[in-house]
Amino acid sequence: MNVIETKDVSYQYPDGTSALENVNFRAPKGKIVALLGPNGAGKSTLFLHFNGILQPSAGKILVDDQPLSYDKKALMRIRQKVGIVFQNPDDQLFAPTVLEDVAFGPFNMGLNQDEVEKRVKEALTRVGMEGYEKKPPHHLSGGQKKRVAIAGILAMRPEIMVLDEPTSGLDPKGASQILRILYQLNQEGMSIVISTHDVDLVPLYASQVYIISDGRIIKEGNPPEVFGDVKTIRGANLRLPRIAHLMEILQKEDDLPFEKPYPLTIGEARKKILEQLED
Repeated sequence: MNVIETKDVSYQYPDGTSALENVNFRAPKGKIVALLGPNGAGKSTLFLHFNGILQPSAGKILVDDQPLSYDKKALMRIRQKVGIVFQNPDDQLFAPTVLEDVAFGPFNMGLNQDEVEKRVKEALTRVGMEGYEKKPPHHLSGGQKKRVAIAGILAMRPEIMVLDEPTSGLDPKGASQILRILYQLNQEGMSIVISTHDVDLVPLYASQVYIISDGRIIKEGNPPEVFGDVKTIRGANLRLPRIAHLMEILQKEDDLPFEKPYPLTIGEARKKILEQLED
């Protein structure tokens, strides 16, 4: 079952500029799916369709196999099911304190005070931000803001979390913390869709990858299939993961017998190298 699916979705901005063209995208239930592309490729625009913030100019969006409706009541339901975390947490955090920010969604769902407090506490604990309830969000670091933004979505208990560039602007430690949170949520059954231009993190977490370029999906498949198509990757102004790039260099420059698809992780590369040493 696909929790999110787009069928021939196109979108034009009010000035007539085409942002998406005949996009077909599927996110299977319980998986981590990555949408990979350079800045300006259409990743954020596509994501804003997933819970009805934008409405396609053509084509349709399905959530849990049901076409999206755009009346107020239907949109409220879908936004409880599909939570979006924006690339810039400052676009999402607006309340005077962390507690009020995370509580905003549950309060709007009509939950009582006790239930809201329970959800806020659980969400902040999940992202490692307990004890920050009284802090103003604008005093937090970039990584802390990201975690609070995720907590605000978690407090609404969505089935699907959509994250636009979740590691953008973070140092390696902050990025690792965010990815560990997402991995754990996925292990517990949450479906996760991330957009990114970080090709190194995709093979570690995603089971399915889509490449988007100039508003079109130009490649889809599992990580070995997608990164095995080196010409398409580079044509989309992306690069191979560093491990794969190293294997490519060793093959071309040093005549070592590493064939495509190249290893994408350290573990895979270690296995390949040990095999060569044993031969």
